[in-house]
Parts: sequence; C-alpha cells; structure tokens
Amino acid sequence: MNFKILLSKKELQPYLLKARYGVEREGQRVTLAGDLVTTEHPSSLGNRQFHPYIQTDFAETQLELITPVAESIPELFDFLSGIHDVAYRSMNPEEMIWPLSMPPALPEKEEDILIADLERFSDVLYRRYLAKTYGRRKQMVSGIHFNFEFSDELLHKMFALQNKYTEYIDFKTEVYLKVTRNYLHYSWLITYLFGATPTSEANYFDSEDRPNEPVRSIRNSSYGYKNHGDVQVSYQNLNRYLSDLERMVIEGKLSEEKEFYSSVRFRGGKKMADLATAGIRYIELRNIDLNPFGYWGISEEQVEFLHLFLLFLLWQDEGVDADEWVAEGENKNEQVALEHPLNVTTYQEEARALLEGLTLFVEERELDISPNLLASVFNMVDNPSATLAGQLYQASQETSQKEVATTIATANYKRAWEHPYQLAGFTQMELSTQIFMFDAIQKGIQVEVLDDTDQFLKLTFNGHSEYVKNGNMTSKDSYIVPLLMENKIVTKKVLDKAGYRVPKGSEFSNIQAAIQAYPEFADQGFVVKPKSTNYGLGISIFKDGASFEDYKAALEVAFSEDSEVLVEEFLPGTEYRFFVINGEVKGILLRVPANVKGDGLRTIEALVAEKNEDPLRGEHHRTPLEKIQLGELEKIALRSQGYKMTDIPAKDEIVYLRENSNISSGGDSIDMTDVFSDAYKEIAVKAVEALGAVICGIDFIVPDYNVDPNEPGAYGIIEGNFNPAMMIHIYPYSGKGRRLTMDVLELLFPEAFTK
Repeated sequence: MNFKILLSKKELQPYLLKARYGVEREGQRVTLAGDLVTTEHPSSLGNRQFHPYIQTDFAETQLELITPVAESIPELFDFLSGIHDVAYRSMNPEEMIWPLSMPPALPEKEEDILIADLERFSDVLYRRYLAKTYGRRKQMVSGIHFNFEFSDELLHKMFALQNKYTEYIDFKTEVYLKVTRNYLHYSWLITYLFGATPTSEANYFDSEDRPNEPVRSIRNSSYGYKNHGDVQVSYQNLNRYLSDLERMVIEGKLSEEKEFYSSVRFRGGKKMADLATAGIRYIELRNIDLNPFGYWGISEEQVEFLHLFLLFLLWQDEGVDADEWVAEGENKNEQVALEHPLNVTTYQEEARALLEGLTLFVEERELDISPNLLASVFNMVDNPSATLAGQLYQASQETSQKEVATTIATANYKRAWEHPYQLAGFTQMELSTQIFMFDAIQKGIQVEVLDDTDQFLKLTFNGHSEYVKNGNMTSKDSYIVPLLMENKIVTKKVLDKAGYRVPKGSEFSNIQAAIQAYPEFADQGFVVKPKSTNYGLGISIFKDGASFEDYKAALEVAFSEDSEVLVEEFLPGTEYRFFVINGEVKGILLRVPANVKGDGLRTIEALVAEKNEDPLRGEHHRTPLEKIQLGELEKIALRSQGYKMTDIPAKDEIVYLRENSNISSGGDSIDMTDVFSDAYKEIAVKAVEALGAVICGIDFIVPDYNVDPNEPGAYGIIEGNFNPAMMIHIYPYSGKGRRLTMDVLELLFPEAFTK
C-alpha cells in the first residue's frame, strides 16, 4: 500500500490534522513532604474500578486519570484539567500527586507496597500475579498512555482514493499497522525527546542489577517495566500478531493478552480477540514518561508533535522485513534510553534527517501547526539539556531529584486549590455549572458538554442519560414550569389563588401608563420590576416611596429589560431564598444588598473598589460573589439615602448600593438553613408544589422568623425562580455551605448514590 501517494493528494489537506485523542495519566499520591502516602484511595470518588475518569492502577496509592475521547487538543486538555482538579480536591488536603514517572522513595519491605484494593477479586488476583512475576517495585512506575485515532473523515477519504482494499476495516487496520511498525522503529526519538526518568529514588532497585544512573529513561529501558525476553510478537499483520499473543498465553509466557507491554497497544473492542473482526480502531502509545514540567504530565505541544509524528510515520517508508524493522528500533531505543541525559545522542544525525523529512512533509502539505513546534524539537536534538530528562537532571544537581519533584508537586497542588470553587478547563461556564460538573465527575457520572455557551450538558451513568441546562434545569420539571415562573404576573396569580400572601400591584405594558399611575404609589413603599427577569435585573425597590424623577428612572430601567413591568407594594421585612428540591428545602439564604462599610476616610466609590478586590468576587457568575457595580440603579439607591459616589461615609456606617438583595448584583450571602423552623420550610415546599416545580428557588419576605408563619403578615412570597443560582448556597459569604449540586445529581441519578 503506497501511503505516500495517498497522502500527497490535495483533497486530503483539510483533514490531515483532524483526529481523536485520549490520555490516561498515572501518578502516585504523596504527602506534602514528597513521601509516598499510606492512605486508601479517596472514598469521595466512589467505586474506582468502574469510575470513568479516576481509577487506581497497580497500587492503592497510584491514581489513574482518564479523559473521555476528545475531538481536538484544546478539548482534551479542558477535560484533563478538570479531572486533575477533581482528583486533587477529592484527595486528603495533605496529599498531592507526584509529578515524576519514577516513584518517590519506596518502603524497604516490598510487601509494604499496597496492591490496589479492588472490588472484583479477579482483578486483585491479577495484580498479585504481576507482583510475583515482575516485583511490586517496578509496578510503581507511572506514565502517560496516549490514545490516538485518525479522523474517520481522513481515513474514509483515503479509502475512497485507493483500490487495494475492498473493506474499510481492513484498510484502517493496515493504516495503524504501518504507523505502529514505524513508531516502534523510531520510538528512540520519543525516548530522547520526552524520556524523563534519569534516576531512581530509594528502594526502587533492590539488587545490583540496575542501570548506570543517570540515564535518559529508566522506564523505557530494559530496566523498566518490561515483559520477559522470551515474549516475542510479530507486527507483520494483525492475524500473526493475534496468533502470537495467543501462543504466548498457551505457553504460559503471559497470563493473558493484556499482560503484553509493548510501546504500542492496538485497540478495537472490549477484548483483544475482538480485533480479529472489528479491526484496529485506534492505537495506544505507552512509552511516554510523565512530563515533570507539564501540569498534566503531558503538554499540549507534546500532543501536537505526536499527532504530526504519527501522520508522518504513515507517509514514511518502512523496512522490507517488518520484524527486523521493529527489532532494530527496539535496540536503538535501548541505547538511547541508557545514554547520559546531557550527552548528544548516538543517533543525532538520523534524528535531524528524520525531522528534516517531517519539516518538508509539513511544508509540502501546508499544514497549520504551532510556529515554534519543530524548531523546539530541533533544539532538543542539538541541545540535550533542553530535553525533559536533561532539564530534570540539571535541576536536580542543585538540590536533589526529590526536592525538584516536591517543589513542582507543591506548585501543582497550589494551582489546583487556588480557586476551589472553579473547575479548570471550564471556567468560561457559569460557576453553578462548573460545580455541578465537578460533582458529576467526582461521582463517576460521565459528562458531555453539548454547548458551553448555553451551559448545556449530557450526563450518563450506567446507560441512563439526562440532559441538564444551567446546572438545575432538568427533565424533572415540565416545559411549562420555567415559563410560568419567568412570568412574574402569572407566578403571583397562581400563588395568590393557592392561598399564599403575595404583594399587591399593577401591570403596565407601556411606560406612559406606568408614569401616569405614579400618584397611586407615591406615598408608600413599592417595587418596580420587569415581568420576566432573572438575577435581579431591572428591579428597583423604594421602601419609603420615591420622587417622581426616581420613579420614572426606575421605570426606564425596568422597561429596558422587558416590554411589561410590575409596580407592586413593598413588603417590609427581610428577604430569604428558600431552595427546594423534590419536596425538600435544601438551603435557605439571607441575601444582603450590595453594601460598603465606611471608614471615615474614603469615598463610596473607593470603598466599592476595595471590596471588589476580594478574589471571591467576579463577573458573569464565574465566582461565588459578584462585583458591586456603579450603574444607574446604584446611583438611584444612593440618592434615596442622600448620598453621591464621591461622599465619604462615617466610620462603621453601612451604605447600601442596591435595594434588591440579589447576589448577582453584588450582594452578600448568609446561610440561614438551620435557623428557620420546619413550619416555614413546609410552606416553601407547598408553594413550590403549587407552581408545579421540582427544583425552585422561592423568595420570602419575613419580618421575624421567630414568629409563627401562620400569623397574619408573618411572611410574603415575592418570587419563584426556575433556575436558582446554586453557588451562592455552596459558597456563602458566611455560614455553612450546602452542596445543592449533589442534591440535583442524586435527584437525577439515585442509583449513583446507593451504598
């Protein structure tokens, strides 16, 4: 099959850099001092054996982080970032992930290395077999498994342009066979560039049979985790490959096919035998050491280069005898792996020639790659100190490898905990959705982002799927529920007819009619708000009435948000948000309007700027609290108190910049869940039932929560919210956080919460 001719076809150019990716990143859990932990796998991660994202490998201390299939490199690293966040923040806060492939110092006694405590005894037995056959110490090495699949668009286009294969599966299998043979032949280049295991830590080697450290990659040499020398498999064709593996098992040289530890593993079905009928669907590269200097153990540049390199290997000629071609590469890889990390490789000229061929390949096909990608690789070939092994070894000379690794791990740990309310990789999404995704990943529920701008997700657990928008808009609520609550007029009427106290008022569809009604409200407290609103947008509150000018300004703001506006009585008291899920109050929040506290020295404007520096405050619902704005509504609120932005409040004087208490307009959140009686909670539940909702944030005005709610005027309901913010309950300004996102997940997937 002449792939050179195929890949030269112009019509393939748009598809050459399209692919699907996946990463499995292993890593040992260590203490903050850089020592191997003795703790069990984090219980908050549930059943690690069936977890789609976070499992254990050989040892109880060895995490394995697994991304879903990604259609692009940015998407791959979004998920890899998010899974790292979940892993770090599910572990003991005194633990972190070791950034090196070589484990930290191991116990003196091999039996003190704990085999993973898995649910299926057969899996425990398999690990015991590996421990007996290869030793527990070698099992403690970690690495990157990089899953790669050429896009079906590319392969189908190529298949259509050739006439040797009549079946697409056979053609695709040949593609991956050729790439694999060439990859195994040239794997020494990957070891040179990305090998990063120059030295071992204490007790890794328990005999004199060890390399002359430092080297480039202990892990990828014969001293790494390898099959015994009598395990030999041919890559001439798939049938020969499978029959050789079967023979190795029959002869007792392997316990089962998955024990074969090649640098490339074929993937195509649940079992190795499925390859015979399904063909090779993608390949898994298993010879990549952890990148100590990449937060995720692998960098985006590495993934881009590997994709480019694999594509080039499909184009590159190969040897006539497949087995000799592979064996030659394995011999070269052994030499390169055991070279000193600061020495120029024996195969420098061949490496340069290979990269020059790759450069020409890229130029002729006008491939759009990162500007300095190939230049940096050339630099590593000429300057071994720029390779990962070279960098790690040099840095270790000033202190020690353990010190360098501990410093890196500590920086990674701080990064993961810097914004504990966010989910890395998805910070462009609303905070409630980020937290919801975090909890889903932690529980082992698969997450697919259908539209990040619209916060639209698909969740799947054991074949059961649910669609979720904005973190809590689910199939449990009917289509009419959000429409009902979006309309404040309808909400009031439904609650009023159900016997709940709601504010009286009038509705206006044009501003002139509303202006003419000013005398009706001039001498009493009132509220102006759009008929349909969320996050408190366009709402103005006048507790003691307002001037005609302020009334008119409030109407203009409200009409800018909606074509219909409500002017209704102001109910005196304190506003509380009751969060109801499936007939139970899960959180009650006091929301204090945006405010500043005077110091007698600075202006209101300066005090606002200082309060907005709080790292918990941000914009567009990406942080637990919102920055205080200084817009028209804030100016109206200040004028009603006799203030201007440039005024200096007295020391300890509280100045409110909003009448409405929405957190989204800069307010403060205070948890009050345990303060309210069950009687109030029961009213909230029944009111939500009257609205036909399963998930609802319902807003009460309560003058004194110690008063029996059945007393006249004890409460009033001013609003129902079909998409209530959850992050304000989870990370309140003060008080206990309520993990409402977990409650929503339990509502959707009760089977994921069974013990």
